[in-house]
Amino acid sequence: VYVEAGVACPKLARFCARNQLTGAEFLAGIPGTLGGALAMNAGAFGGEIWPLVRTVETIDESGTRRRRAPEDYRIAYRSVQGPQREWFVAAQIELQRSSDSSATVRIKEMLERRAATQPMGEASCGSVFRNPPGDYAGRLIEACGLKGYCIGGACVSSKHANFIVTRGASATAGDIEALIEFVAQAVFEQHGVRLKTEVCIVGHKLGERS
Repeated sequence: VYVEAGVACPKLARFCARNQLTGAEFLAGIPGTLGGALAMNAGAFGGEIWPLVRTVETIDESGTRRRRAPEDYRIAYRSVQGPQREWFVAAQIELQRSSDSSATVRIKEMLERRAATQPMGEASCGSVFRNPPGDYAGRLIEACGLKGYCIGGACVSSKHANFIVTRGASATAGDIEALIEFVAQAVFEQHGVRLKTEVCIVGHKLGERS
């Protein structure tokens, strides 16, 4: 399937399911585009985007487009490193053909599971921290007693501790960054684990706000 980078992940998952293609169901609950998924190797429920990729198309600052193979990139958990100053334009992904509606059923099950465990109806940017080896960021944060903790208008979700949600329209970027710093420090002090952010922060780095 040839997919442009601006296609929303849930739309891609539904398209594949309607056409009886399996393997992309995990994308149904990821609030982003294919381009973003490629840039960070997005995944959920045991699935990741890059194992599906056969080729990608990129563009550089001069407008030159290239076709690249996965072997041109170093791919890891929520991390993709490759040629500098190139951006994803599209990808060709390979899926398995199914003779039934199993993909649609799995999407429904995954979305129900997300709704039961994550703050789906609240504004958030998804999981804030990467899971450390052998553990879960949400478990560590919850063990620190931080569910519901707020700085300004930004709060640790009371439903899933690895989500930061906003109270109305009152949260600022500074509130969210300050809360991220606070949570990471608390986890390090109480568990000795340094959490790494899964979200990408554009602008000032943490600790550099004036």
